[in-house]
Amino acid sequence: MVPNGWENTRLKHIARIKSGSTPLRAKQELYYSLNGTPWVKTLDLNNSEIIETDERITELALKETSCSIFPASTVLVAMYGGFNQIGRTGLLTVPSAINQALSGLMLDENKADPKYILNYLNGNVRQWKKFAASSRKDPNITREDVCGFEVLLPPLPEQRKIAQILSTWDRGIATTEKLIDASKQQKKALMQQLLTGKKRLLDPETGKAFEGEWEEVKLGDVLTKITNGLTYDSKATEGLPVSRIETISTGKINHSKVGYAPDNDRTIKFKLQYGDILYSHINSLDHIGRVAYFLNDKTLYHGMNLLLLRSSKMISSKFMYFLLSSSVGKSFASSHAKSAVNQASISTTDLKSFKVSLPILSEQQKIASVLTVADKEIDMLESKLAHFKQEKKALMQQLLTGKRRVKAPETEAA
Repeated sequence: MVPNGWENTRLKHIARIKSGSTPLRAKQELYYSLNGTPWVKTLDLNNSEIIETDERITELALKETSCSIFPASTVLVAMYGGFNQIGRTGLLTVPSAINQALSGLMLDENKADPKYILNYLNGNVRQWKKFAASSRKDPNITREDVCGFEVLLPPLPEQRKIAQILSTWDRGIATTEKLIDASKQQKKALMQQLLTGKKRLLDPETGKAFEGEWEEVKLGDVLTKITNGLTYDSKATEGLPVSRIETISTGKINHSKVGYAPDNDRTIKFKLQYGDILYSHINSLDHIGRVAYFLNDKTLYHGMNLLLLRSSKMISSKFMYFLLSSSVGKSFASSHAKSAVNQASISTTDLKSFKVSLPILSEQQKIASVLTVADKEIDMLESKLAHFKQEKKALMQQLLTGKRRVKAPETEAA
């Protein structure tokens, strides 16, 4: 049902729509430049305003090829790349060229507001799936599909008011994302200093900075356990939860991404304990060496394809976790990984031989506590970001369907 005063239309009725092109890569020096006209590709799309692009093209490229300049306020839609890419959007903030994988919507300013259309497309991105050819390995959409895409269009003043409201949420989201990035960079710098002894913290017992040389040990000498996990039926949907590679894909334990093993004595032997570390020793080269710290907030059992590292009394398990997740640990993992088809692996023998430098236990614990505080700050910001995104999504569902009307300066909402 179309809301009172709204119109159900198609993009072709409110915009001039065309695609771009790609200048010959063989003429890289002639057609591409660091200071030319912005040239937008699918990977530049961020579902928001496009501030910068990865590449630029020259005046010669614009003269000698079919590339053309699209004006600012053009809404872009990705047509290629499978379901993970099609329907991604962007809004030009400066005149730019685009490639052939994108459709540019040059809107009739008397009918449609660019930011409203951007938000409408973002809120209805799943609709592109019905256009995509499911028989293809990487489903795409065509210019004709874009032209025929249906849009619920309120009067122009109401469009602008809706876009203004949603832009407020976008600013909050963008600000929080910047804070998260800054906090992660600060933590990274702190780890590089604290985990190498370049910066020493205050000893709470003496009130002075910790002193003394750090001791070099092999990781295997400070572990009481380093083992692979339980083999189980990966298709099982019932039983006791067991870890799998995806459980630690974000660097944290994700209890929604687990497998299941039978509830028996054999499985129970693999129960994780507080402070256990799960280590990804079989993975893609980019993810090899990823770790996660078990907080025992939910029961979990140790599954195959992840190593369990359990620390002795010589080392703080949290310090070891931070060390393995730092640039030191990542460097070791990448240098010792043995590549195979589509994956890499690290042997337990190599991991045991990993030489690490350790301060005394009390300094380890102090370092771990400081970095844990940094983690909690990042977690808090990420929770705030998730809340903002969820609130905006709920608001979009109301505003972009007319279920909730807004008052615009030139018109009164129904």
